[in-house]
Amino acid sequence: MTVIDIPGSKSVTARALFLAAAAEGTTTLLRPLVSDDTEGFAEGLTALGYAVRREPDAWHIEGRPAGPGVETADVYCRDGATTARFLPTLAAAGHGTYRFDASAQMRRRPLGPLSTALRDLGVDLRHGEKDGHHPLSVHAAGVKGGALTLDAGQSSQYLTALLMLGPLTAEGLDITVTDLVSEPYVEITLAMMRSFGAEVTREGRTYRVAPTGYRARTYGIEPDASTAGYFFAAAALEPGRSVTVPGLGTGALQGDLAFVDVLRRMGADVEITDTGTTVRSTGTLRGLTVNMRDISDTMPTLAAIAPFADGPVRIEDVANTRVKECDRLDACAENLRRLGITVETGPDWIEIHPGTPAGPVEIATHGDHRIVMSFAVTALRTPGITFDDPGCVKKTFPDFHRVFDAFARTP
Repeated sequence: MTVIDIPGSKSVTARALFLAAAAEGTTTLLRPLVSDDTEGFAEGLTALGYAVRREPDAWHIEGRPAGPGVETADVYCRDGATTARFLPTLAAAGHGTYRFDASAQMRRRPLGPLSTALRDLGVDLRHGEKDGHHPLSVHAAGVKGGALTLDAGQSSQYLTALLMLGPLTAEGLDITVTDLVSEPYVEITLAMMRSFGAEVTREGRTYRVAPTGYRARTYGIEPDASTAGYFFAAAALEPGRSVTVPGLGTGALQGDLAFVDVLRRMGADVEITDTGTTVRSTGTLRGLTVNMRDISDTMPTLAAIAPFADGPVRIEDVANTRVKECDRLDACAENLRRLGITVETGPDWIEIHPGTPAGPVEIATHGDHRIVMSFAVTALRTPGITFDDPGCVKKTFPDFHRVFDAFARTP
């Protein structure tokens, strides 16, 4: 059995940075993810006047409940969607003028529903070029609060940003959601908000957030479930393999751990305990039809091992993967076809037929870390796979190639 120590969760680290910055007192984050996304978030906080002190396994953030510590700032969000969506929302609770921009990749990703919601709350938010996209500026004067309606069918991050804003408003927020994707990520948000002292309830499609503010604390970051998925998939794929990820067990916040349930349906042996999760190959991968709306970040991981199943693998209700770092549905289909696999796609689905992927093939990554890490799993059974941009894994797991190569060489 191979034991893999997975870096901290990107989703949890980003939320913890927001909450720590908003809290009264100094928060210590233990084992935060160190990657391009999270470092960009921390640098954004520093640009906004928050004190962030980083040690190898602990980051210390001095909270500012009144908002940014400077009256003007320019913040570059890099490729980070959480940075690009959360930091303008955090800044809106303060007083000053704050300008935000991002990479060309992030500029393409939508922001419109969040921008509209903030404007509905009275925030003076202006887009610099294309409405609903970066760059943008926030002319902040605090947020009174109130009731609003939100469409979070493209991204749950819109809802998360507004929920986390709620305790910083004067009167609290009532958010009624008309559509919602990746709901388990919202559950992460609610649990973490409560651990920092927030009061938030849900009645049907309406979330009610009281204007409590936040309290600083010491907070441990659990391993990243999406990243663990590549190792779980590899263990399910390779006969005789097993892998255990400690720190990611029955009490885990992240919904993406449910990916192992998909692997179980395909024939893998899965054990989840209080202390970790283990996946073992049984030598068989069965085809299946699966709705991955709630765990769509793991869609490319399943697509990458789907050709080795004994029947078609159909993944449904993943339209939102078309507006990630790239159009992941098309990217997966494109690369599988280049490997000789029969693939069909629709607006929100992909169906992959059994086959033997054949190299040599250079995978078109489209600068997307998840495409690289997913097809690294395919490469375990397909000699000759290379990547046009292997370094884009720095977004969430800079050391991925070394760790995965060591795993692949371990009997």
